[in-house]
Amino acid sequence: MKHLSDKKCVPCDGGTKPLDGAEAAALHQALDGAWALSADNKSLKRSYKFKDFYRTMSFMGALAHIANTEDHHPDVNLGYNYCHVLFTTHAIGGLSENDFICAAKLDRLT
Repeated sequence: MKHLSDKKCVPCDGGTKPLDGAEAAALHQALDGAWALSADNKSLKRSYKFKDFYRTMSFMGALAHIANTEDHHPDVNLGYNYCHVLFTTHAIGGLSENDFICAAKLDRLT
């Protein structure tokens, strides 16, 4: 089976349904344990801590590159030494495999 980080995101159209709880839980197991599923299974989040601003911004640059390459963009909140990342597929109102693919690609950075 292909690892999530080796996959590419695919566009979600109006007919794409969000992942159900069991599907999201199964994909969640392939990620670093620091990723958390929301109680309603509509989002996936992780917080990162860094030594300083430079490292935070370096990570943000890499995250931006992944997001643009995959054309799948997270919500991000960052400051001097932290970055909070939240994935959800807004177009379908919940999680898609794309969210897990991007999370797995971020796992490769840390």
